[in-house]
Amino acid sequence: MLLVWLYGVMVVGAVSRSVVQISTEFDKAPLAYSLSALAGVVYGFITYSLVRGGDAARRAAFVCCALELAGVLIVGTWTLIEPSAFPDATVWSDYGMGYLFIPVLLPLTAMYWLRKGVLQRQQPEVAG
Repeated sequence: MLLVWLYGVMVVGAVSRSVVQISTEFDKAPLAYSLSALAGVVYGFITYSLVRGGDAARRAAFVCCALELAGVLIVGTWTLIEPSAFPDATVWSDYGMGYLFIPVLLPLTAMYWLRKGVLQRQQPEVAG
């Protein structure tokens, strides 16, 4: 439940931020604002998958979390190596520092939780 809530907060934060930035100052940093919008879409899909439940949704959420983590690591590294490419921050800039590093910690936590749930379901129940 906590993961769903945290992803929901990230959806609202990333989408609202990108909508305002894209609609008011897109020409200032189109790459950064587009990446923030993409992050919001990814967060939304993961939230939906976690709420939906079921094996297929869990697998989809796991794959999206892995892609999210890759995005955070790539964009985070890119913002450190080539800061001029990002005149304004994205949700994933500096590994999510502007969001208290939640963008890098959340997919790791979610992937652990999703994997742990799969392993627990695969273990046979012991009659007591």
